[in-house]
Amino acid sequence: ATCGHGCKYGECTGPNKCKCFPGFTGKTCNQDLNECGLKPRPCEHRCMNTHGSYKCYCLNGYMLMPDGTCASSRTCAMVNCQYGCEEVKGQVQCLCPSGGLQLGPNGRTCIDIDECSTGKAVCSYNRRCVNTFGSFYCKCQLGYELKYTSGRYSCVDVNECVTNTHRCNLHAECLNTEGSFQCKCKQGYRGSGFDCA
Repeated sequence: ATCGHGCKYGECTGPNKCKCFPGFTGKTCNQDLNECGLKPRPCEHRCMNTHGSYKCYCLNGYMLMPDGTCASSRTCAMVNCQYGCEEVKGQVQCLCPSGGLQLGPNGRTCIDIDECSTGKAVCSYNRRCVNTFGSFYCKCQLGYELKYTSGRYSCVDVNECVTNTHRCNLHAECLNTEGSFQCKCKQGYRGSGFDCA
């Protein structure tokens, strides 16, 4: 079985046929499946989609049970949590639906953790970190694009001279570099390469 375009989050099961891992979809299994939009809905009250998965949380006054259901809780209602709560040894604690969120100073609302600035996120060489609410993802650095080559996805240099995305002067030559490009005025012209006279 060979899949010309590869299977990012899945495995190749036949000629250009991918079997996606749970939580992913698409012809090459490169798209996150939004479980919150499925019928029947996976959560009783509220659902938060995450990369490759999802999290359930309850309305205020309800407590998230181990099986994912929401049970009415007088103690939870009194605490007034943003995303429901759990009871641990008789103590009521507010919950955050994702590891990329933390309880705010009031102990009731959840605030985003910027994994990119705290250094919690590790992106491979030539990828940059993009923070999202409750999570993050790694994107190719500027001047690179995501390509599927020799059996895997990697960030490949964009040749701005070929794709015509350079801003070189009409009387300048475009020279491609790793992640960028340079402009050099042609013989008989002088200038920065962006301006030639």
